[in-house]
Order: sequence, then C-alpha cells, then structure tokens
Amino acid sequence: MLKTKLIHEIYEMPVYTDSGDYFGDIEEAVLVSNKVFGWRVKSTKNSYLSKVLGGAKGVVVPHQLVKAMSNVMIISKTAIPTQDEDFSEDK
Repeated sequence: MLKTKLIHEIYEMPVYTDSGDYFGDIEEAVLVSNKVFGWRVKSTKNSYLSKVLGGAKGVVVPHQLVKAMSNVMIISKTAIPTQDEDFSEDK
C-alpha cells in the first residue's frame, strides 16, 4: 500500500545514500506546478556533504534520485557531487 506524507513532515528528515552514507538533512522541497521537482538537502556537521562541499550549505537533489522515503530518505549515490581532479590539485 502506498503511504503519503505531507511536505512539512519531511523537513529535517535525515538523508542517506543507497550505500549507507549519511548525506545531510532535508531543508526544503522544490515544487514545480504542484509537483515535487527536488529536495534541498543541507549540509550538517558530520554529513558526507560537509566533507565534499566544504563551505557550501547544501545541494538540490532531483526527486528522480529518491529511492525510498519513510523515517529517512534514501537517495541514489549518483546524487553525490564529485570534485573534478583538475580543481583538487594544487598547481
């Protein structure tokens, strides 16, 4: 049976990747024409996002990358931002 949730029940929900890494917390829903387009995930102290993004506050994860949602949100690991090797090397 399909369970529905209200948008306000999703805020502050922890987000994990499908490989089990803590990604961050839901900060906001991005709506387009009354449909969820994506989720703004904020970087928290011990999250994977804080390690990858450094000083950035978060990212927007497209709703298509959400695999499951109940007490936590599970997203595809393809949502993880990667650093380009050219920018990570000191020259």
